Amino acid sequence: MSRPKILYAIQGTGNGHVARAREIIPILQKYGQVDVVLSSDQSQVEVGFTIKYRLTGLSFIYSGNGSISYFKTIRKNKLWQLFKEILQFPIHNYDIVINDFECTTAWAARLRSKKIYGMGHQISFLSKKTPRPKRKDLIGEFILRNYAPCHWPIGFHFEAFDTFVFTPVIRSEIRSLQPELGGHYTVYLPAFKEEEIIRVLNKIPNVKWHVFSKNTQVVRNQENVLLHPVDNKLFLESLRTCVGLLSSAGFESPAETLFLGKNLFVIPIKNQYEQICNAQALSNLGVSVSPEFNLSILGELQRWVDNPFDIRIDFPDQTEDIIRDQILRPAGFLV
Repeated sequence: MSRPKILYAIQGTGNGHVARAREIIPILQKYGQVDVVLSSDQSQVEVGFTIKYRLTGLSFIYSGNGSISYFKTIRKNKLWQLFKEILQFPIHNYDIVINDFECTTAWAARLRSKKIYGMGHQISFLSKKTPRPKRKDLIGEFILRNYAPCHWPIGFHFEAFDTFVFTPVIRSEIRSLQPELGGHYTVYLPAFKEEEIIRVLNKIPNVKWHVFSKNTQVVRNQENVLLHPVDNKLFLESLRTCVGLLSSAGFESPAETLFLGKNLFVIPIKNQYEQICNAQALSNLGVSVSPEFNLSILGELQRWVDNPFDIRIDFPDQTEDIIRDQILRPAGFLV
């Protein structure tokens, strides 16, 4: 049987998409020739594989106070370039197209009636069974359904909420870690200014905080806060030995924290509906959640530190089975 020509398209606005791709692409390469698309490259995780197409895509810009800035987002994005890339992308050159919430190739496929697989966390929200907050955001729901449309959904979430939703892809780097309890907490809050993070955490002096910031180039101290540049190896070691993680309500980092059995506290990014939904799902599991990160949550943070509530979920390693059974076999490339 011939080896298929596979296109794997990644949204590069967050570290999670790239981290998941580092696990999925080597599996795909066992079964076919794989070309990779990366758009809106804002990830701080090293890609680790050859990128054939680098596209403009769409990027969401943070305001610095924990929310998405729609004004900065509209001003920074080059919509004319996006439309040009959609019209020119050679989508028909591929036997199989797999899309992890990447809008350019998704719409190139839609305009040319090319069927594609949507494979990622955002795809799980195509199911009404995945957790939402009590008050739904209609604009947020519209974006989740239409930003990167697909024909065959394969979603990932903290629980298998529906027939096409699976538990998270935990990368091999995390599975191979031997967790220990050190004396610090790890922090990753990319939507907040470094100064605000330090101001809040300095108010809880009985705790050592390892803060990872894209604005820091070298490791340095600010009283009880140790600032690190965003570096995959440094972050993994900090996560391996931490008591808990304080982070935004993304998907991969919270999932990895739950897998390692560490204490978890999340702050969803404002105006980022997916993160608000993630926060609801994590709250259902017993994870600490706050909509704010400022001096008003000092009491919540102190209680979280004083009364750790560790949740360990042993997410199974089923990534290759999903690729074989949900993509390659239905597409006719496996018997």
